[in-house]
Amino acid sequence: MRAVIQKVTKSNVVVDNEEISNIDQGLLVLLAVKENDDKDDLAYIKKKIEKLRIFEDNEGKMNLSIEEVGGEILLVSQFTLYGDVRKGNRPSFIDSAKPDKANEFYEILKEELIADGFSVKTGKFQTHMEVSLTNDGPCTIILDSERIL
Repeated sequence: MRAVIQKVTKSNVVVDNEEISNIDQGLLVLLAVKENDDKDDLAYIKKKIEKLRIFEDNEGKMNLSIEEVGGEILLVSQFTLYGDVRKGNRPSFIDSAKPDKANEFYEILKEELIADGFSVKTGKFQTHMEVSLTNDGPCTIILDSERIL
């Protein structure tokens, strides 16, 4: 499982010229599921989202988590994070999970974050979206449950 996490002051998702989700201070999480991912991969990404200390404390140090600042999470599915361009120029998505599995893991992550008390908004799975954000910092963290990043 792979996630690109961006600390934002605001972010939103538009589908067919209609805003479907928006957040203020928090995290935009772009999520991709790999074909061989399992519950351990999901648990790793979930824990990192919840515990990453990338918000500034009173001294300006990245020392606070999303929970500690009361921020929101905008969770957006993005299978293209597994695009492989090592051979040629057209990305191959062979490692990306099939839509049924990807959607299942996406929904589980969303529900588990909500169950843990987080405010979670979402994009629309398997739909063309316009995702806008104001990156705060900028601060962007790339996670991979195989711990290659």
